[in-house]
Amino acid sequence: MRVLGREARRAQFRFQFQVGGGLRSQVIILFACVLGLSSADTATVGASALYLRHDLHISNTDIGLLVAVSSLVAASASVPFGILADRTRRTWLLGGAVLTWGLAMIWSSTVSTFGGLLLTRLVLGMVTAAAGPVVASLIGDYFRSAERGRIYGYVLAGELLGAGAGFAVTGDIAALSWRVAFAILSLPAFVLAWFVFRLPEPERGARSPLEPVPGTRDFVAEAEQARAAAGERVDQPADQDEPETDAQRLVRERGIRPDPRLVLTGDARKMGIVAATRYVLSIRTNVILIVAGACGYYFLAGVQTFGVEFVRDQYSVGQVAANFLMLLIGAGALVGVLVSGRLGDSLLRRRVINGRILVSACAAAVTAVVFIPAIVARTAIGALPFIVIAAFMLSAQNPPIDAARLDIMPPLLWGRAEGIRTLLRTGAQALAPLLFGVVSQYVFGGGRSGLQWTFVVMLVPLFADALILFLALRSYPRDVATAAAARPPEHRVEAA
Repeated sequence: MRVLGREARRAQFRFQFQVGGGLRSQVIILFACVLGLSSADTATVGASALYLRHDLHISNTDIGLLVAVSSLVAASASVPFGILADRTRRTWLLGGAVLTWGLAMIWSSTVSTFGGLLLTRLVLGMVTAAAGPVVASLIGDYFRSAERGRIYGYVLAGELLGAGAGFAVTGDIAALSWRVAFAILSLPAFVLAWFVFRLPEPERGARSPLEPVPGTRDFVAEAEQARAAAGERVDQPADQDEPETDAQRLVRERGIRPDPRLVLTGDARKMGIVAATRYVLSIRTNVILIVAGACGYYFLAGVQTFGVEFVRDQYSVGQVAANFLMLLIGAGALVGVLVSGRLGDSLLRRRVINGRILVSACAAAVTAVVFIPAIVARTAIGALPFIVIAAFMLSAQNPPIDAARLDIMPPLLWGRAEGIRTLLRTGAQALAPLLFGVVSQYVFGGGRSGLQWTFVVMLVPLFADALILFLALRSYPRDVATAAAARPPEHRVEAA
């Protein structure tokens, strides 16, 4: 225990050094845990599917319905939470949602019928809807643009670790009792809510991000020093009172003009939900990223729900072995989010203006191709390398995309933009478990071959994901310039 404690402290110090200090590391870890809770919940339902079917006398379609209902409710509640994220204290809003989530999980462990469990999923879906808009808005204000891809990589790693906990830990506990698995999953929520309530609320508009503590690593400062050493100018225009991001600097230097029809001229905080929705969906790159993300998360939701069962039946392994294989796959996905966010930031600092989009598009293309041999293989040894690579590439799409979305949207619209994106993305994601279950059971006859052919057919959205992302390479620079041209009214008056 002393050795483990010493190594844990060393890991903590190394992480704090990499991300810029104790408060920054605390924010990252808390946001990662928030996403991890939601992901662990979905994965636990999938890992407990066998026992839920036996105890509650339900089918694959019913399992898919449990996940779908939660996701659909989360989708419908995400827009109201997006409005609240732009107008209220976000740390309190997020803390309250996490606390309610823990109470709902305890409730779900006590139900005795499928209808009761379905009702708890409705409540869980409603409170988990707060995570997307609030976390996105807070990341935008806590951290500088040039490092958001790397920060998103750390935060999304928590989402994957949560899924791994759902598969490997609570999934094995569910072999003894799925009720105990749900109850245990609720316990971290209360501790997490306490720490989230205590977080400082950042100033809106990315005006006062958390700066790295002296003596820790500052990737942005290192990049600026490298550019200065190479003779590049690193100062911002005199008429601009907010820090200029790398993407904004590049579009300015290359003379890329904003779309005059889309430059905000009023106070974004006063925009109604209809006007905000119309504006968010008029940004071409944003629409592309929403559709592409929906395709990727659609397939991922099916994997989270039926992945353990598919691995167990397709490769003829037991429940524990299936969970272990899913853990290895999760490790590949974890490396993917950590690498891709940093790579996208690095390309942007190296003057590749479409670096973030390019990383995501290439990862999506490789994902669709590599999943084919992974699905048709009949042995775990033969399939494992392909599945790990596919998981790496599938998860590698998300951090650069999430960072790019903040680049193309005015800061005072971040919460509503994320809420609208979550509504549209989660709507498609919510259908995945239900459609996977229906297609496997009623179209392909159920069993091992039914799930196998279902996964083959569901590769189509992954190919669409890759094709759609490449379209964003043309629209992203202009949309960055359009977002940069928007300033809060008081800033424009001062500049004038």
